[in-house]
Amino acid sequence: MPVCHLEPLNPSEANCRQAYHSVFLDEPNQHLIGNFALLPLRTRTRGPALQLPPLPAGVTELTIDASSESYDPLDEVLQLFRANTFFRNFEIKGPADRVLIYGILYVSELITKIKPNMGRRDAEKAVMNSALDTNFAIPGDAGFPLNQAFEPPKDRNEAEVLRQYVGQMRQELAQRLLNRVYADGSNAPSKWWLSFTKRKFMGKAL
Repeated sequence: MPVCHLEPLNPSEANCRQAYHSVFLDEPNQHLIGNFALLPLRTRTRGPALQLPPLPAGVTELTIDASSESYDPLDEVLQLFRANTFFRNFEIKGPADRVLIYGILYVSELITKIKPNMGRRDAEKAVMNSALDTNFAIPGDAGFPLNQAFEPPKDRNEAEVLRQYVGQMRQELAQRLLNRVYADGSNAPSKWWLSFTKRKFMGKAL
C-alpha cells in the first residue's frame, strides 16, 4: 500500500512524494535470516551470497539497468540513494526493502569518511578500513539502530551467516561507491556525492 505521508527532510518541499522500494521484493525463493533477505550479489568478495553473472560486455556499474540478470541489490542501493535519503519515513514492504535500507544507511556512513580534499588513494584507505572492520552491529545486537523493524537471527549460526553476508555487502558497496565518487578521473571527490554527508535516511545512522 503506497505511503503518501512520507516526510521529506526538506520542509519547503510541499508535494507528496513516494520513496522507492526494492525491485527484489518479489524475488522467488529468498533466503531469509530473520526478516532480512540474503539476495544474490555480483561480487568477488568471499561470503555466503549466491553469485550473479558478471557485467555484460559494454555495460558498467554506472550504466547497468534493473532488467539485467547481473543487476543486484547493491546497484539498486546506489541508484536509489539520492531519491530515498531525503525521507524520514519508509514503509517496509518486505525483506528486500530491509537490504535496501541497510545499504543506504551504510553508504551514508561511508560518505562521511571521504573529505573534500581527499585523493582516491586516501579515500580508499578510509572507506575500506570501515568496510573491512568486522566489529559492526547486526539485527538483534544492542547497537543496531533498527531493531524495531528487523528480526534477530534464530541462533549463533544464523547470526554468523548474516554477519558474513552483511560484510560482503559492506565491502562491495565501498568499492562501488569509490568508483562513483571518483568517476571523472580527476582524483578529486564528487561534490555531488559529498553534498549528502549530513543527510540521514529515516533519521538513522549505523
